[in-house]
Amino acid sequence: MQTSARHTLFSTVVKISLALFLLIASLVCTAQEITVAAAADLNFALKEVAQKFEAQTGKKVNLTFGSSGNFFTGIQNGAPYDLFFSADVAYPQKLEAAGLTEPGTLYRYAVGKLVLWTPNASKLDLGRGLAVLADPAVNKVAIANPAHAPYGRAAAAALHAANLYDRVSPKLVLGENISQTAEFVQSGNAEIGIIAYSLALAPSMSQAGRYALIPAELYPPLEQAVVILKSAKDKATARQFLDFVKSPSGAEVLARYGFTGTSPVTKK
Repeated sequence: MQTSARHTLFSTVVKISLALFLLIASLVCTAQEITVAAAADLNFALKEVAQKFEAQTGKKVNLTFGSSGNFFTGIQNGAPYDLFFSADVAYPQKLEAAGLTEPGTLYRYAVGKLVLWTPNASKLDLGRGLAVLADPAVNKVAIANPAHAPYGRAAAAALHAANLYDRVSPKLVLGENISQTAEFVQSGNAEIGIIAYSLALAPSMSQAGRYALIPAELYPPLEQAVVILKSAKDKATARQFLDFVKSPSGAEVLARYGFTGTSPVTKK
């Protein structure tokens, strides 16, 4: 009986130890997985950065792309993200002012650019610049929704600056974000679009169409910033990923997709 009792006790201890080990391992794995809300213009660039980070660290980065304005509203209402990459620095700054971010983590990761983009089969002359949008052959022009997409606001500003908004506005087709805007043109739902330079440089789009940069003086600077959120479940991994974005390896990827002008954001 005594031997049997010892065996039973030993077996129980082993089972409990194994259960604790599995629980701890599960918690460690969970702690090394972060969720990132990112502006849609980063669709290709940030995926590549995340893949490099995962290969180097073994940690998982879950990416969700969309409009910065919608993410901003969601985060204010408790959306569970660890980091927020915004296409407009104003959104992270507002979150910082509301005490919803980790102090000192606000960082301008890029300055975005606008381009005109049309499929290769199009006969539109992009050399005419924004004036081509008023061409009678153009029935639909895709831009992101200015109500919540920074690239949409920049596109509208450029049209106003070129004195074309009133003539072009009846043709506008609004994408939920800049990525959907690009899809509208690719799919033929619009003959031409004003999209992010970073998307035009992506392999799938550079092979499918042509682009022309829109003069930067026609729209406010698209200063883009990232911040770690106060609600982040794994702040250590979030900081590690942000450091990787700032590193030469991360910066090289961003630069390849046309992003420039990285720097800390200083308070005015």
